[in-house]
Amino acid sequence: MATPLPGFCRDCFAPALPAQSRCENCSSPRLLRHPELDVLTIAHVDCDAFYASVEKRDDPNLRDHPVIIGGGTRGVVSTCCYIARIKGVRSAMPMYKAKQLCPEAIVVKPNMAKYVSVSKSVRAKMDAVTPLVQPLSLDEAFLDLSGTQRLHGQSAAVTLAKLLTEIERDIGITASAGLAPNKYLAKVASDLGKPRGFSVIGTAEAKTFLAEKSVGLIWGVGKAMQDKLAKDGITRIGQLQSMDQSQLMKRYGSIGSRLFHLSRGHDVREVSSDDEAKSIGAETTFDQDIGDVSVLEGILWNLSQEVSWRAKKDQMAGRTITLKLRAADFKSRTRATSLDTPSNLAHRLFQAARPLLYREATGEKFRLIGIGLSKLVESEIAEQTLDHTERNLTKVELAIDQLRAKFGRDALDKGLSRKGKT
Repeated sequence: MATPLPGFCRDCFAPALPAQSRCENCSSPRLLRHPELDVLTIAHVDCDAFYASVEKRDDPNLRDHPVIIGGGTRGVVSTCCYIARIKGVRSAMPMYKAKQLCPEAIVVKPNMAKYVSVSKSVRAKMDAVTPLVQPLSLDEAFLDLSGTQRLHGQSAAVTLAKLLTEIERDIGITASAGLAPNKYLAKVASDLGKPRGFSVIGTAEAKTFLAEKSVGLIWGVGKAMQDKLAKDGITRIGQLQSMDQSQLMKRYGSIGSRLFHLSRGHDVREVSSDDEAKSIGAETTFDQDIGDVSVLEGILWNLSQEVSWRAKKDQMAGRTITLKLRAADFKSRTRATSLDTPSNLAHRLFQAARPLLYREATGEKFRLIGIGLSKLVESEIAEQTLDHTERNLTKVELAIDQLRAKFGRDALDKGLSRKGKT
């Protein structure tokens, strides 16, 4: 006789008895069963159509209508409810196109102060469950529920289900969750049953589950990388599973390692609280003070490459670039600027920091220079919002990454690096 699968009712949390389609306790059909349900502890929680859900909560007249959040000076869709999504409306779509697809939609201008307030309420619910919460945005976060079984007297899965119920009951919006052995699979799972979903992907099934999915499901594989893989005849994750790591890295550079591991459902990144300092930096102190801005520029390029390498390795990108200089009198100064979109590409970091250097290096000598990347988010190596020139520069950089992965990090460099050797 087969061993009954672990399970419970999502509405009353009573154990789900074998061979029943409804809960014996409350008659709910929302029974959750999975062979690894009692051992998985990494979760991704994603509020359903967050902005639109908040507006529908606050105005019941909107409840049964398609709602689009957006407009204003940008004239694009910020988000929309599921009714509008059925009509084909999507985030970042021009408003005129959205109205063509769904002319009956009610357009509401974003109220960010309100959304931030609701987000804080959701975060407070998460913090009450576990101290290990890593927000990705206002409406989604990772949770590490390891060790909470003893604290709450129940499995991580039941704790997660109760969290979703509390968000809906006390805050008035709904959320979906994914439970898995790691962050990548948890995020994939949270998208499977929206809205009000709770999906599970276990270790044993991960490779088979992923095999027939598009390579675009892999975290960090954007359109540019999908096109590159498609040129090599690779469109499904299962095709990547048949390739070894060295083969992938030789062909695709540093992202090859990611393709190898994530295609198999492997992800060693930990859930980290946003209370931790989050920045990636590199600096160097000179044997002799340097005042020649062209030499400093070359050194800055070297450091930009170092920070870029670390960020790519950690699968992070940042929006804030900080230049650090220490003068001959040991006084330090920092200057910062922000990118329009987060990046981990060396040429973008360097282009942002170079004007800061030229404003400061006007003849004075320095004994140290550094560059830092902060306001970090989980990143895609292939960026989606680049003009033609930037795309070409990005291709060059990724090609250099591939050569370095194959022959070593000093195998190939740009002219500025030679200028910056000290």
